[in-house]
Amino acid sequence: MKIFCTLNSNHWSLIIMKMAVIFFLGVILYGAMNSQFTVALKTDCRLMGRPLFKLDSSWPKYTEDFTGEVFGVAVNQVSGLVYVAQRGENVAKVLVFNIDGDFIQAWNTTTLEMPHGIFLAGALTNPSVWITDVGTGPYGHTVKQYTPSGKLLQILGTPGKAGSGVNPLQFDQPAEIFVHTSGEIYIVDGDGGMNNRLIKLSEDLQVVWVHGEEGQELAQFHIPHSVAVDSYQRVWVADRGNKRIQVFNSVTGDWLGTWGSCFSEDGPYSVRQTSDQKYFVVVQLNSNRITLLEAPPIGVIGQCHVVSVIQLGEDVKPHLVDIDLKTGALYVAEIGAQQVQKFMPYTLDRKRASGTPFKA
Repeated sequence: MKIFCTLNSNHWSLIIMKMAVIFFLGVILYGAMNSQFTVALKTDCRLMGRPLFKLDSSWPKYTEDFTGEVFGVAVNQVSGLVYVAQRGENVAKVLVFNIDGDFIQAWNTTTLEMPHGIFLAGALTNPSVWITDVGTGPYGHTVKQYTPSGKLLQILGTPGKAGSGVNPLQFDQPAEIFVHTSGEIYIVDGDGGMNNRLIKLSEDLQVVWVHGEEGQELAQFHIPHSVAVDSYQRVWVADRGNKRIQVFNSVTGDWLGTWGSCFSEDGPYSVRQTSDQKYFVVVQLNSNRITLLEAPPIGVIGQCHVVSVIQLGEDVKPHLVDIDLKTGALYVAEIGAQQVQKFMPYTLDRKRASGTPFKA
């Protein structure tokens, strides 16, 4: 009897120990799987149509470097630096990374209130960083030019005062700026507020032409939010509130065409051309989507044609983008996710040429 009881007790002790070990291993395995799942949710995206870009999940190396809501991004393809515009109380308004994802520096400037758009100009000769500021304080309602290290060079507009004048030049809520290699400047002044304008300035900052009426007719705008110029002297404007892209002749300002059929659900927030000039990259904030449209040849605007779609996770809220003209990389500023994500040009695998959705 004693022997039986002793054996029985040892037997149950062994079972309990095994169960404890199994439970412990299960907890560890579940934690690891849950951690991987959480990371996957942060970077999850689906590609539909022709795969043109894939997510580079290694950029940046530490997402903790972002400390505010990220609104814009600009790339210097020569120096290999990426400038990020962010907002928030007691945060640096501009962060600088390299293309490998290393954090370089934060600008220590008090002259930025609410940065919106950011653009790197003169990369090959004399680089400078242009930033639109939609703040309402003493430095707001302006477009500013900085050195790559953050020293203020000049201010366009009347600091602290909203307006619609062109002489002197005034802004309300300038959304984005595009500086052509010729030195000519294009500004969309219409992130809400009193103005809905597209302004072209000469290299010496004289007004060349303006489209400034609010409305739904041709060459009218409702929240013009982004602007880009292609190599065929065409200006592309993301007319966000009207859910369309309008195209103009960069020399004369004449209206050339409109793309609207691709944006029935959500208006375009950003427009940039890829480095090979074959596609336009458009982001839609509310639908968390990056859309690639076929770039039309010279002399033709036609209708928009969707080539590829990158569907981002819920509440990522992509806002403005930029392209590295050397590597072709796409950088996306995301307000909701409070980060910038990097996408590299995708080398098409024949086994995946069917165009069915897959994970990046």
